[in-house]
Amino acid sequence: MKFSVHAGLWMAQWTDEITPILKTVADLGYDGVEVSLLGMSDDKAAALGKSVRDHGLEVTCSDGLSIQKDITSDDPAVREAGIEYLKWAIRTTSLIGSRGLAGVLYAPWGVFDPANKPVRAERSAAAFAAVADELEAHDVTLGLEAINRFETDLLNTSEEAVNMANAAGSSRVGVLLDTFHLNIEEKDIKGAITNAADKLVHFHVSDNDRGVPGSGHVPWDVVKDALDNINYDGWIVAEMFVIAGNPASKDLNIWRNIEPEATAAAQQALSFMRGQFG
Repeated sequence: MKFSVHAGLWMAQWTDEITPILKTVADLGYDGVEVSLLGMSDDKAAALGKSVRDHGLEVTCSDGLSIQKDITSDDPAVREAGIEYLKWAIRTTSLIGSRGLAGVLYAPWGVFDPANKPVRAERSAAAFAAVADELEAHDVTLGLEAINRFETDLLNTSEEAVNMANAAGSSRVGVLLDTFHLNIEEKDIKGAITNAADKLVHFHVSDNDRGVPGSGHVPWDVVKDALDNINYDGWIVAEMFVIAGNPASKDLNIWRNIEPEATAAAQQALSFMRGQFG
């Protein structure tokens, strides 16, 4: 396995410059860094990719959809805009030097329409099928993230994420699971991870409060056993949000400091990840 940390841990806003964070990540001893495509341009992507490599790191990408690019929309023009955005995100992921693009790629975050959930899920799967050639051309795999009910109504469980990935009909569409969300939504965390099996292409860790893994009550031995049982050997990414008072923290409902300092949290997370999964 390889260990990474999401640059969002240090970012006050999603559009903050990522390059200065890379030295910290490398100095801590991480194998890689995860970066958001929010605010990204072609020029920034190319420069960021070079800087990542200069620091001896690998990179993965995360992203989401805006309401204007909602691939679940009733409006065909909005759905088409979403498909075009996904194609751009795939190309940009490749330009940065990543082979993985994960996150809430199936609908805008925080949008709820449960009465139309089945048709919205079908539209998402159809959009992923429509970008399959782009994924192949750029050697990129998508990870659809199951998140908790307070952030979406579309993919809350491992089963729902696997079903959508299968419906897309492409080996380039897989699943991202995250211990923070698993802890909220799944009655059986081991079963949820096992259910993803070969569709699991990416894995995020934090504890129940989005802080340092190992500092709360997530059942880490259960998580490890499940990952071992399915022979998962991909990225394990510490995705922590711990500092209150930032615009990005407001988006994630971080109203108090979960940990006292971001870099110390990253150091503690890596130590835990190596001991638990290394």
